[in-house]
Amino acid sequence: MREKQYIVTERVHLMCPNMHFGIKSRIKASYEFIKIENTMKLLMNAHPFLRSLIAIEKTTEKLYYEFYDEIQIPILEKERADLWSKDYQELTVNGWDVFNESLLKVVVYPLEEDFEVLFIAHHLLGDGRAIIGLVCEFADSYVIGKKPAYVNEQLICSIHDFPNGSDLSFISRFIINSTNRKWVKENHKVSYSEYRDFERQFMFENATSYLEETVETERVDKLLALCRKNKISLNDYIVAEMMCREQINKIVIAADIRKYLNCYQEGALGNYATAVRIVSNSKSDNVIERAKDVSKQIKRHLNDNHKMMMVLSCYLRMSPKLIDAIAISTIGNFQSKSGKFLGTVIFGYEKRNGYSVTNLGNVNNLNIVEAMFIPPASPANKKTMGVLSVNGLMKKCTVNYKME
Repeated sequence: MREKQYIVTERVHLMCPNMHFGIKSRIKASYEFIKIENTMKLLMNAHPFLRSLIAIEKTTEKLYYEFYDEIQIPILEKERADLWSKDYQELTVNGWDVFNESLLKVVVYPLEEDFEVLFIAHHLLGDGRAIIGLVCEFADSYVIGKKPAYVNEQLICSIHDFPNGSDLSFISRFIINSTNRKWVKENHKVSYSEYRDFERQFMFENATSYLEETVETERVDKLLALCRKNKISLNDYIVAEMMCREQINKIVIAADIRKYLNCYQEGALGNYATAVRIVSNSKSDNVIERAKDVSKQIKRHLNDNHKMMMVLSCYLRMSPKLIDAIAISTIGNFQSKSGKFLGTVIFGYEKRNGYSVTNLGNVNNLNIVEAMFIPPASPANKKTMGVLSVNGLMKKCTVNYKME
């Protein structure tokens, strides 16, 4: 019998709108719908989370991933891959009932010689790297018959999963603990049905648009050479480029922390990433000069366990039901001073003017022609960019809220 996997840090994705994202990939093989169905069954046998819904434990009221022997992942066949954003929005416009809907939805697009596949995942299923790993497993299984290996997914459950020095400072712990106590005194909580009504209204009133950009391999190679010459990374360059273009000095980036975690199992679905806010001190509009400063700031955060794990450590100390109330208290009609305080001070939901970049890096896979990462549209952000390269071909996708 599998060990029950409780929702801890992932709880922040439960009652927050637009906590879904996508990976759209082109697979190097001819299209067969039945073969796609059979490949998905193999993936479901390898990954327990693909056969799970979210459930609540009656005695403790803890949330966990409930495993089912039989569960259907919807696979929809569409004709036009160029209209993917329309399909993506149609499948998510009413939000996502994680207690009753599969955490993954799949759209397939037959082409003349190959096909495209769009994986739409709820963030409770995994982070971007987890889902691009799933796409690679799909491609390898479909094209060359490589059977996906079984993975016993293990999630972050306590501060002990992090390296030494990751916990919050005394002041931060005091603020979180004080807010937890105030939340208890408020003596009310958000029901999931209340949240679902808010989610649908928010998504109806806050439309999003998607902008694609392809950076050809030759251009990527030149950028890599330029970055090596200036002792910066390509990710530093991408972040600095966005800062210069948008005339901002603050960006939140996602960072993979798998190598730091005691709980991570190779190839597992789940969330093993942190978010770090980068503030550039440079005033230069030159991308390289700005990137040099960005590089220093990123290294400063990722070489300090306390700074790197700060946001996740906050989640570990927050009351779970208070986490549920944060978004709806700040941008909805639920009245909670505690929820609104955290939503404003920590999450940025009140101003909603943030910028974010998640770069999943480069994936080498001969069975995938190209792929694009469609990032989640966090309500805290004005713009969120997702970056993914496959075999050196880079795709960028920026989601924008259509704010007045």
